Amino acid sequence: MTDAAVAGTDWQAWQASWDRQQEWYMPDREERFRVMLDMVEAVVGPEPRVLDLACGTGSITDRLLTRFPNATSTGVDLDPALLAIARGSFAGDPRVTFVTADLKDPRWTAELLYDTYDAVLTATALHWLHEGPLTALYGQLAGLVRDGGVFMNADHMIDETTPRINAAERAQRHARMDREKAAGVLDWADWWALAAEDPVLAEPTARRFEIYGEHADGDMPSAHWHADTLRTAGFVEARPVWCSPSDTLLLAVK
Repeated sequence: MTDAAVAGTDWQAWQASWDRQQEWYMPDREERFRVMLDMVEAVVGPEPRVLDLACGTGSITDRLLTRFPNATSTGVDLDPALLAIARGSFAGDPRVTFVTADLKDPRWTAELLYDTYDAVLTATALHWLHEGPLTALYGQLAGLVRDGGVFMNADHMIDETTPRINAAERAQRHARMDREKAAGVLDWADWWALAAEDPVLAEPTARRFEIYGEHADGDMPSAHWHADTLRTAGFVEARPVWCSPSDTLLLAVK
């Protein structure tokens, strides 16, 4: 990959295409981000130091800095392709730093610039982890969030006590997705196939599939499990602050 090729890549277009692909799965994705940032402002104010956990292309960081120009963000991820897009999209912005780290490695926090953060934010990412590693990660996050700071996780959180509701929601959601797919929307596999054909992203895309495989094999425990686990880890309060029929935004205060 040459510097000229990297410089000529339309990183914003890749960022936008990632957003569109994710919105096919979560049409209320922007609403989740809005509520997330509402609660950041409500609890820690409009100039937060943020850790964008499992940041991907930097979707949270993009919305954070648009709304709060005096915020700063440290993005952490292991995916080389998504990090390439993130680094390209925010190149030259002194408010943003990216770190390559494996959240399952207990030493991942050693790469961070700061010992504590006002807010740790993550979305549609931690379901890649099983409950054991996720519990360990929550323990680490309790040490990274300052007293009075927040952790927010927007993700798939499945309540197994409501199987009929779950089945009805899933059927309706997939019917909508099938209609949109027939109209030409890119899904996860389609998007990665395009990335694999791009002269700049092909190599990091190949590496990301070596790291992760095709998709997550983690767990999707209930919001109740997340809240209980975060309180056990050292957060004072934890509860959902937004939900859709399939997703939850859970807020924990240190």
